[in-house]
Amino acid sequence: METKTLIKKIACFLLDLFEIYIPSVTFSVMFVVFVLQIFFRYFLNRPLTWPYEVTIFTFIWTAVLGAGFARRAGVHVKFGLVYDKVSPKVQVIFRLIANGLIFVAFLVALKPTYEQVMFMSFRKSTVLKIPFHIAFFPYVVFVVLILGHTLYDLVIDVKKLGKGEY
Repeated sequence: METKTLIKKIACFLLDLFEIYIPSVTFSVMFVVFVLQIFFRYFLNRPLTWPYEVTIFTFIWTAVLGAGFARRAGVHVKFGLVYDKVSPKVQVIFRLIANGLIFVAFLVALKPTYEQVMFMSFRKSTVLKIPFHIAFFPYVVFVVLILGHTLYDLVIDVKKLGKGEY
Protein backbone atom coordinates (compact mmCIF):
# COMPACT_ATOMS: atom_id res chain seq x y z
CA MET A 1 0.00 0.00 0.00
CA GLU A 2 1.26 3.44 -0.86
CA THR A 3 2.39 5.61 2.07
CA LYS A 4 0.12 8.53 1.11
CA THR A 5 -2.89 6.25 0.94
CA LEU A 6 -2.08 4.75 4.33
CA ILE A 7 -1.65 8.18 5.92
CA LYS A 8 -4.93 9.34 4.37
CA LYS A 9 -6.75 6.25 5.69
CA ILE A 10 -5.33 6.77 9.19
CA ALA A 11 -6.28 10.46 9.12
CA CYS A 12 -9.81 9.64 7.97
CA PHE A 13 -10.14 7.00 10.69
CA LEU A 14 -8.94 9.45 13.37
CA LEU A 15 -11.37 12.10 12.14
CA ASP A 16 -14.21 9.58 12.23
CA LEU A 17 -13.08 8.40 15.66
CA PHE A 18 -13.21 11.89 17.17
CA GLU A 19 -16.18 13.22 15.21
CA ILE A 20 -18.47 10.20 14.84
CA TYR A 21 -17.54 7.19 16.99
CA ILE A 22 -16.67 8.85 20.30
CA PRO A 23 -19.71 11.18 20.18
CA SER A 24 -21.93 8.21 19.31
CA VAL A 25 -20.64 6.24 22.29
CA THR A 26 -20.89 9.20 24.66
CA PHE A 27 -24.42 9.96 23.47
CA SER A 28 -25.42 6.33 24.02
CA VAL A 29 -23.92 6.33 27.51
CA MET A 30 -25.64 9.63 28.27
CA PHE A 31 -29.01 8.30 27.14
CA VAL A 32 -28.75 5.02 29.07
CA VAL A 33 -27.60 6.74 32.25
CA PHE A 34 -30.35 9.38 31.91
CA VAL A 35 -33.03 6.68 31.57
CA LEU A 36 -31.48 4.77 34.48
CA GLN A 37 -31.66 7.90 36.64
CA ILE A 38 -35.32 8.41 35.75
CA PHE A 39 -36.07 4.79 36.61
CA PHE A 40 -34.33 4.97 39.99
CA ARG A 41 -35.79 8.37 40.88
CA TYR A 42 -39.41 7.91 39.85
CA PHE A 43 -40.03 4.17 39.95
CA LEU A 44 -37.84 3.02 42.82
CA ASN A 45 -37.91 6.35 44.66
CA ARG A 46 -34.14 6.04 45.23
CA PRO A 47 -32.35 8.74 43.24
CA LEU A 48 -28.73 8.09 42.38
CA THR A 49 -26.07 10.77 42.72
CA TRP A 50 -23.59 9.81 40.02
CA PRO A 51 -25.80 9.86 36.86
CA TYR A 52 -25.98 13.66 36.86
CA GLU A 53 -22.21 13.97 36.51
CA VAL A 54 -22.04 11.27 33.86
CA THR A 55 -24.76 12.93 31.77
CA ILE A 56 -23.14 16.37 32.06
CA PHE A 57 -19.69 15.11 31.03
CA THR A 58 -20.97 12.88 28.24
CA PHE A 59 -23.11 15.76 26.96
CA ILE A 60 -20.00 17.95 26.76
CA TRP A 61 -18.10 15.25 24.88
CA THR A 62 -21.03 14.59 22.52
CA ALA A 63 -21.77 18.23 21.73
CA VAL A 64 -18.21 19.46 21.36
CA LEU A 65 -16.85 16.56 19.34
CA GLY A 66 -20.05 16.30 17.29
CA ALA A 67 -19.64 19.96 16.36
CA GLY A 68 -16.39 19.01 14.63
CA PHE A 69 -18.37 16.66 12.39
CA ALA A 70 -20.93 19.38 11.73
CA ARG A 71 -18.07 21.62 10.57
CA ARG A 72 -16.71 18.87 8.33
CA ALA A 73 -20.14 18.23 6.81
CA GLY A 74 -20.81 21.96 6.42
CA VAL A 75 -24.14 21.86 8.27
CA HIS A 76 -23.64 24.75 10.68
CA VAL A 77 -26.03 27.68 10.44
CA LYS A 78 -25.15 29.99 7.57
CA PHE A 79 -26.40 33.46 6.75
CA GLY A 80 -26.75 33.37 2.99
CA LEU A 81 -28.79 36.50 2.32
CA VAL A 82 -25.91 38.33 0.63
CA TYR A 83 -23.71 35.30 -0.07
CA ASP A 84 -26.32 33.56 -2.26
CA LYS A 85 -26.85 36.69 -4.38
CA VAL A 86 -23.23 37.27 -5.42
CA SER A 87 -21.17 35.60 -8.16
CA PRO A 88 -19.30 32.34 -7.48
CA LYS A 89 -15.96 34.21 -7.50
CA VAL A 90 -17.17 36.61 -4.79
CA GLN A 91 -18.50 33.63 -2.83
CA VAL A 92 -15.00 32.13 -2.85
CA ILE A 93 -13.59 35.46 -1.64
CA PHE A 94 -16.23 35.63 1.11
CA ARG A 95 -15.34 32.07 2.20
CA LEU A 96 -11.64 32.94 2.22
CA ILE A 97 -12.24 35.99 4.42
CA ALA A 98 -14.60 34.17 6.80
CA ASN A 99 -12.43 31.05 7.07
CA GLY A 100 -9.32 33.19 7.46
CA LEU A 101 -10.90 35.02 10.41
CA ILE A 102 -12.08 31.75 11.95
CA PHE A 103 -8.65 30.17 11.50
CA VAL A 104 -6.85 33.11 13.12
CA ALA A 105 -9.34 33.26 16.01
CA PHE A 106 -9.06 29.54 16.77
CA LEU A 107 -5.28 29.59 16.34
CA VAL A 108 -5.02 32.44 18.86
CA ALA A 109 -7.37 30.57 21.22
CA LEU A 110 -5.55 27.22 21.03
CA LYS A 111 -2.79 27.81 23.59
CA PRO A 112 -4.96 29.60 26.20
CA THR A 113 -7.65 26.95 25.78
CA TYR A 114 -5.18 24.15 26.39
CA GLU A 115 -3.67 25.96 29.38
CA GLN A 116 -7.08 26.62 30.94
CA VAL A 117 -8.23 23.03 30.49
CA MET A 118 -5.00 21.68 31.98
CA PHE A 119 -5.23 24.21 34.82
CA MET A 120 -8.54 22.60 35.83
CA SER A 121 -6.78 19.28 36.52
CA PHE A 122 -6.66 19.96 40.26
CA ARG A 123 -10.46 20.19 40.51
CA LYS A 124 -12.53 17.04 40.55
CA SER A 125 -16.22 16.33 40.20
CA THR A 126 -18.09 15.97 43.46
CA VAL A 127 -19.33 12.39 43.27
CA LEU A 128 -17.15 10.47 40.80
CA LYS A 129 -13.98 12.49 41.45
CA ILE A 130 -13.29 12.84 37.70
CA PRO A 131 -10.66 15.52 37.09
CA PHE A 132 -12.17 18.46 35.22
CA HIS A 133 -9.38 18.52 32.65
CA ILE A 134 -10.59 15.10 31.45
CA ALA A 135 -14.17 16.32 31.30
CA PHE A 136 -13.29 19.43 29.30
CA PHE A 137 -10.38 18.19 27.16
CA PRO A 138 -12.65 17.52 24.17
CA TYR A 139 -12.85 21.28 23.74
CA VAL A 140 -9.13 21.34 22.96
CA VAL A 141 -9.71 18.56 20.43
CA PHE A 142 -12.59 20.59 19.00
CA VAL A 143 -10.33 23.63 18.51
CA VAL A 144 -7.77 21.48 16.68
CA LEU A 145 -10.50 19.90 14.51
CA ILE A 146 -11.90 23.31 13.57
CA LEU A 147 -8.41 24.53 12.73
CA GLY A 148 -7.83 21.51 10.50
CA HIS A 149 -11.17 21.72 8.70
CA THR A 150 -10.82 25.47 8.22
CA LEU A 151 -7.28 25.17 6.89
CA TYR A 152 -8.43 22.46 4.48
CA ASP A 153 -11.25 24.71 3.22
CA LEU A 154 -8.84 27.63 2.87
CA VAL A 155 -6.45 25.56 0.76
CA ILE A 156 -9.31 24.33 -1.47
CA ASP A 157 -10.62 27.87 -2.01
CA VAL A 158 -7.15 29.31 -2.68
CA LYS A 159 -6.65 26.61 -5.33
CA LYS A 160 -10.06 27.41 -6.85
CA LEU A 161 -9.26 31.11 -6.93
CA GLY A 162 -5.83 30.46 -8.44
CA LYS A 163 -7.21 28.22 -11.19
CA GLY A 164 -10.22 30.44 -11.88
CA GLU A 165 -12.60 27.60 -10.96
CA TYR A 166 -15.60 28.89 -9.11
